[in-house]
Amino acid sequence: MNFKPGQYVRHVKYGCGTIVARDADRTTVDFDSAGLKLFVTSLAAFEAAEGVAPKKARPARRRAKALTQNIATP
Repeated sequence: MNFKPGQYVRHVKYGCGTIVARDADRTTVDFDSAGLKLFVTSLAAFEAAEGVAPKKARPARRRAKALTQNIATP
């Protein structure tokens, strides 16, 4: 298995995902529907998926509290 971070792969159980990190011991994949999963690199069974990974929606930003709440009144 000679996959690189950023490559789009398919797993039998979890479906398609993008390799986030990979070293000699562990491979981390961010799957489209199953989220982040960690695999033992020597045991992981992936195949290259066709196409490119779909863009993920960015998480909503939390609004900052109004500055007036943080200022002490005299």
